[in-house]
Amino acid sequence: MTTFDDTICALSSAPGRAGVSVVRVSGPLARAALEGLAGPLPQPRRATLRTIREPLTGQEIDRAIILLYAGPSSFTGEDVVEILLHGGRAVVASVLSALRGLGCRLSEPGEFARRAFENGKIDLTEAEGMADLIDAETEAQRRQAVAQAGGVLSRLYESWRGELLDAMALTEAGIDFSDEEDVAADAADRAREIVVALTAKLAQHLSDGRRGEILREGFRVVLAGAPNVGKSSLLNALARRDAAIVSPVAGTTRDVIEVRLDLDGLPVIVSDTAGIREAQSDVEREGIRRTIERGRAADLVLWVVEAAGVGAVLPDELVEAAATIVLVANKCDLLKRQDKANVGRAAGGLPSMRRGLLPLRVVDVSTLTGEGLKDLVDVVADIARETIAPNDGPVITQARHREALEDCAHCLQDYLAQDLLRQEVAAEDLRRAAQSLGRITGRVDAEEVLGQVFSRFCIGK
Repeated sequence: MTTFDDTICALSSAPGRAGVSVVRVSGPLARAALEGLAGPLPQPRRATLRTIREPLTGQEIDRAIILLYAGPSSFTGEDVVEILLHGGRAVVASVLSALRGLGCRLSEPGEFARRAFENGKIDLTEAEGMADLIDAETEAQRRQAVAQAGGVLSRLYESWRGELLDAMALTEAGIDFSDEEDVAADAADRAREIVVALTAKLAQHLSDGRRGEILREGFRVVLAGAPNVGKSSLLNALARRDAAIVSPVAGTTRDVIEVRLDLDGLPVIVSDTAGIREAQSDVEREGIRRTIERGRAADLVLWVVEAAGVGAVLPDELVEAAATIVLVANKCDLLKRQDKANVGRAAGGLPSMRRGLLPLRVVDVSTLTGEGLKDLVDVVADIARETIAPNDGPVITQARHREALEDCAHCLQDYLAQDLLRQEVAAEDLRRAAQSLGRITGRVDAEEVLGQVFSRFCIGK
């Protein structure tokens, strides 16, 4: 257990007016601070109603529920106090001021979770899962975050690290008994078997289509097309609010406008972009450049055209880079019924697309009447669900996890490429591979990684 000299306090619930606010304290002075506010200590883990008073004057601040969690059986591993107050700003400010007068200081963002990590209560992947759980906006994100916070990734990566340690032990044994050829050869062969099996597991884990990262960050959908085909109107219709300015003037949309949607529990980020045409100004040219850039990074491009006419040709940059393209034929209410069968052929520059890169489907919509919007939402949700559908095991959720796993895989490939007689070099490859895995869970002390993880938390967590 790590011993911290100072005691921290913070509002752990959301700031502002509320029915109940929670103030949390952790550190060596937590018990004394609670006594200073509320008198004799309650039994640990028993909620107790007390009057909270200003320590110097004895003036009543509030009546609150107090809880004491005795270390090391607490979230941080230290003595922890929680005070459940009426959620007025003045009440919270008075309690925090009183705690500071009793020797506590206001915590930094993520400092409670950082202490839990330092005291071995959680590892880095579990801490990241907790942060993702706080940020979760959809049911699918919540499920993934709960699994990670519960240690599903920790157990997987620690089991792989254990296999690496076994291979390292065998390699070291081969080095120690290098004068006994049978022993050395057997140890090297057994270590190699472990590494071959682990390399296959890593390759399968890395070839997940980034589904965990996409689920965590959001499935990105870009609305692209020529000016005045109704992209901004479509964005507003999907968002069910006026998120973008709609105007008959071509080139109104210059910058990217984003809205976040919850489609059947899946997080979807829809971006309205500048119309693609021959630019009339430097500002419009920059907007078109951003459109192409967003489209190249998107998980799905909705290429919007007018159902009654021929749309702009889809840029080669989007055809080559976009993961999936769906043609949206807008303003279908302007077409006569008998013309609708020709929409897919008449609109959107389909002949410009290469074989095998045609849209999955064509969806007719009218942002004016609402026709086809439900069909479009269903198409987007189906593609998003297929892209980020859970597989049989844990998935990578963070870019830093993927980077460390790729480093580990490269080290194992270096090991397998080594001559069996160069066991000292092979042992170093295994050590680097184990370090890469250790960085994910925090087994390897990397201050910049710790700072990156815990800075994401709000104050009081």
